[in-house]
Amino acid sequence: MSKKLKNSKILITGAAGFIGFHLSMKLLEEGYEIIGLDNINDYYDLNLKFGRLAELGIVKDSIRINQAIHSAKYDKFRFYKINLEDKVNVYQLFQKENFDRVVNLGAQAGVRYSLENPHSYIESNINGFLNILEACRHNKVEHLVYASSSSVYGLNEKMPFNTSDNVDHPISIYAATKKSNELMAHTYSYLFGLPTTGLRFFTVYGPWGRPDMALFLFTKAILKEEPIKVFNHGNMLRDFTYVDDIVGGIQKVLFRIPEKEPEWSGKSPDPSSSVAPYKVYNIGNNQPVKLLDFIEAIESALGKKAIKEMLPLQPGDVPATFADVSGLVDDFNYKPNTSYKDGIRRFVQWYREFYKV
Repeated sequence: MSKKLKNSKILITGAAGFIGFHLSMKLLEEGYEIIGLDNINDYYDLNLKFGRLAELGIVKDSIRINQAIHSAKYDKFRFYKINLEDKVNVYQLFQKENFDRVVNLGAQAGVRYSLENPHSYIESNINGFLNILEACRHNKVEHLVYASSSSVYGLNEKMPFNTSDNVDHPISIYAATKKSNELMAHTYSYLFGLPTTGLRFFTVYGPWGRPDMALFLFTKAILKEEPIKVFNHGNMLRDFTYVDDIVGGIQKVLFRIPEKEPEWSGKSPDPSSSVAPYKVYNIGNNQPVKLLDFIEAIESALGKKAIKEMLPLQPGDVPATFADVSGLVDDFNYKPNTSYKDGIRRFVQWYREFYKV
C-alpha cells in the first residue's frame, strides 16, 4: 500500500453497526485514520451498539451529539453521533474533517421492518444518502463506497444473481431504497465525476451481528428452548457471507477508484458499469446454503436441538439468494474463504461470551 493511501482519512458511516464496526476495527489495525459516524438509533438493542463502540475505545457516557469523541484505544479513531439526514451537521463534518474516502454503511436496515415503518427508510436511506453524495461532491472526496443489498434482485429467479441483470422489481421498500441508492450514485458519478462503487451484500453474519438476523434469532431461541420461526417451511437458500469476507472485499474495493468503461454502450447498457466512474458488485460467499442445513450447524455449535415452527414465506422475503461474484474475482481476486460451519462456531463463541450464557 502506498504511503499516500496509508495517510488517507476515511469516514465510515454506520460505525456502531455490524459491518461498520468490523471495517473500522480492521482499518484501524492497519494504521488508517478513521472517523466513525452513527446515530445510534434504537432499531435494535442499544447495549450491542455501545458494546461495539466500547471495543473501538468509545465510552458510552462520553458521547455527545455532533461532537468529536476521541477513542481511548486508538489514536487514529474519532466518533461522531450524527443523523445522516441532518444535512447541516453532515456538511459541517465533511468540511471540518476533509475526508479522502467514504464508506457509507449507515442505513435503516431490515426487510420486514420496512413493511411497518417505510418512512424511516426514505429518511435515512434516501435523504441521508443524498446528503452523503452532496457532501462528497462539494468536498472533493476521492471515492465513495456504499452498501447496496442482494434484496434489489426482488422477483428475479435466474441464478446466480448477476450485476448485469435487470433489477427493476424489488419487493420491499428497503430493497427499493437500495436500488435508488445505486441510481443516485450513478447520477453523481455521471454529472459530477464522483467515483462511486456500490456493493450488494448477501446475508452477512458473524460475531457482533444484528439481533434481527436469522443466526442471532435462532441462537437466542435455541438456548432458551423456545421455538424458532422457519419461514417458507425451510425451503430457503441463502448465500450466507461471513463478516470478515465482506470486510476484506470492502477493503479491496475502497482503495481502487472505479474508472469509466470506454466500451460501455447505451444501446445494450450494462447496469453494473458506465461511461461514468461507477461500478456495482455483488459481494457474497457464492455458495448458497439450505436454511435447514444452516440451522443444523447452529444446533451442532450449541449442542442443543431447535424446536422448529414451520411457516410460509414472509412478505418481502425472497426464497433464494445466490451471488455471482465474478466481477469482484476478476477485478480484485476476491475469494471468500470462511465456511458457514466455521462462521457459525465463531458467532456462537462470541454470543456465549457477550451474553454470558
